[in-house]
Amino acid sequence: MVVEVVLSLALASGALWLVLSPLFRPGSIAPDVYEPLDPTETRKGAAVAALKEIEFDRETGKLSEDDYAELYARYSTEAIEAMRAEDAVAAAAPSPASAPAPMGTDDAIEAMVAADVLTLEATAGGVAEAPTCHSCGPRPETDAVFCSQCGKLLPHPAQCMECNTPLEPGGKFCGRCGTAVGGVML
Repeated sequence: MVVEVVLSLALASGALWLVLSPLFRPGSIAPDVYEPLDPTETRKGAAVAALKEIEFDRETGKLSEDDYAELYARYSTEAIEAMRAEDAVAAAAPSPASAPAPMGTDDAIEAMVAADVLTLEATAGGVAEAPTCHSCGPRPETDAVFCSQCGKLLPHPAQCMECNTPLEPGGKFCGRCGTAVGGVML
């Protein structure tokens, strides 16, 4: 019985020491972890996001042309000023030429922005055809399945099962390979 009491006291004091020891010994402060800024948290990112938003609102009919022109002028000026300020900071800061840029730095953010710009330019240049809602008209989203205004399913051009050529509305055969359409909804 005495052995059990001694063992339980030893176990309890060991557990108490483990719990309270961080309070009494000098602690080491963990170093701050580098967390890159979200691109929209920067001045330039906020202006670019606002430009995308007002463009979307104009395309969906939620923003008049006068309001669009005013907002576009304001935020494009803001974006240009922010880009110039970043360029000035980058030119003034010494950059190690031999060291590779770690993930999450400005270079990675710039690469993401450049990819977004290329996607937007391709869409604006007419490369991708936007679907048209029967009740709301053309939609600005090229890959939309549902209308962003009324929520209805958007009709997409049917494709031939053999050659993936878009089918003509009302056609019974593919115009390229001659395959029968047979029950495809257009």
